[in-house]
Amino acid sequence: MSHKSRVTFGPGAASLILIVVILSMSVLGILALMNARNDIKLCERSVQVVQAVYQLNVEAERRLASLDAIAAMYAAKSENDDDYAAAIRAFLPADMTMNGREISWKVTDGVRTLECAVSLNPLGEGKRFKWVDHRLTATTEETWN
Repeated sequence: MSHKSRVTFGPGAASLILIVVILSMSVLGILALMNARNDIKLCERSVQVVQAVYQLNVEAERRLASLDAIAAMYAAKSENDDDYAAAIRAFLPADMTMNGREISWKVTDGVRTLECAVSLNPLGEGKRFKWVDHRLTATTEETWN
């Protein structure tokens, strides 16, 4: 006499499995939505940072252009290299400093600072300036906390 026992699942077990699957899919959907929102916020923040850095670069290039205009004017009027450097030193914009033949300035937006420096080439060379330093620093503690 062999008796085989059969395990049967009633309609309640199928409903329970269906509820677990629906809840699992709902949780996964909510997690995917939260991840997408965080990705959008991160992308927007990245865009803001990149725009701010490029704005600093634009301002630094504008200041270099104004310095180049001064150098072009005095390159035509100067007879020798020492007069040329002295004239540029005398008419240097207020936010720029000249140490030897190196001219430096800073551009800031409060959080980021772009430190720039160029070297004054001798009179008569093709380019009037050569980039020496172009360094970006950022203060992040106050921004992130």
